[in-house]
Amino acid sequence: MVSFKAVKELPAVAKYPYAYRWYNHIKSYEPEFSTLPGDPSKAFTSYGPEAVTVTHNPKEAEEEEEEDVDLFGSDEEEEDPEVVAEREKRLAEYKKKKEGKVKPAAKSIVTLDVKPWDDETDMDELKENVLAIEMDGLVWGASKFVAVGFGIKKLQINLVVEDEKVSLVDLQGKIEEDEDHVQSTDIVGMQKL
Repeated sequence: MVSFKAVKELPAVAKYPYAYRWYNHIKSYEPEFSTLPGDPSKAFTSYGPEAVTVTHNPKEAEEEEEEDVDLFGSDEEEEDPEVVAEREKRLAEYKKKKEGKVKPAAKSIVTLDVKPWDDETDMDELKENVLAIEMDGLVWGASKFVAVGFGIKKLQINLVVEDEKVSLVDLQGKIEEDEDHVQSTDIVGMQKL
């Protein structure tokens, strides 16, 4: 009640909405002021705590607290030599284990069409010339003659290649070097193993 009476006029609602609400709320108890405890003759400053401590800016207080917290450990702290030695030992074991493992070679299954010049091309000789090509990482598989039309047949042959050792472009070039028999080559299908 004393604090209420110390406020001489109604606070502006736009500028002080909470003070305005408080003032109207306390004013609703005006008929009961005489029954409330407190001495109306005393100054409003005599009520409340004995000493008021002025708080710092809350943002500054938060920043101070954040600076004190070290979530990830300080760089200045030295690690235990035993822990460092154990970690280094395990890293060395892991590297040694990784070096001992050999990755299996990446391989592909390829179906290749070898097309002759015409119907008079000797297909058996063409097949022999193709199978005579040897490269590291190349394994020839099953083959068959497939009718194209007008009595012309092409050689369709399967092969397995190690991707790092055999270039299919180079292989096709070697097959096409047999200019007497081979017109062109095409990769019909390719699948990784």
